[in-house]
Amino acid sequence: EMLRSLVGSEMCIRDRSGGAMKIKPIVMQEINTTHTSFIIDLHFDYNVTFITGDSGVGKSALYSFIEELSANDKRIRCFNYLDQKKNYKASIKNSKDKLFVIDNADILLDDKMRQYIAFDAQNQYVIIGRNPTGLMLELDEIYELSSENINGRTLLSLKKSF
Repeated sequence: EMLRSLVGSEMCIRDRSGGAMKIKPIVMQEINTTHTSFIIDLHFDYNVTFITGDSGVGKSALYSFIEELSANDKRIRCFNYLDQKKNYKASIKNSKDKLFVIDNADILLDDKMRQYIAFDAQNQYVIIGRNPTGLMLELDEIYELSSENINGRTLLSLKKSF
C-alpha cells in the first residue's frame, strides 16, 4: 500500500527480490533517423535505457536529433538542463505512453524521480548521464553511445557498457 502511493501507479511491477523489474519497451522498440551527416540507429531492449559515455562522444548531439524528431512524433518528450526550472517532474508523472528522453540526468533526476522512473510501467525512458544510481538498473541496461564512420557519415548506435 505504501509502495503504491509512493509510486503513484497501480501498474507497479516488482520481482521476487523486491526491486524494479525489467520490462520490454512499451512505446518504441527503436529510433532510426538520418540527420545531415549522422545516421541514428537505436534499438531498445528494455523500458529504461541508460546511455553513458565520455564527453565528446555525441550524447548531446544524439539528444538534439531526437528532440527534432519529437516535433513530429508526439510520443517523444525531451528534457535537458534547460528544463531544470520548468515543471518536468509533473509532466512525467502525468503522462502515459510517452518516450521520455532525459539529457543531463545527473542534474535533472533526484533520488525520488529516479525511484519513480524505476517503477513507472506506463512510460519509456532514454536517460543520458554519467550516474545510473537509484534507477535500479542491472548492468545490461547500461549502454554507451557507439560512433562509427560509414562512407563519410557517422553512425550512432548503442552498445552495452558491460
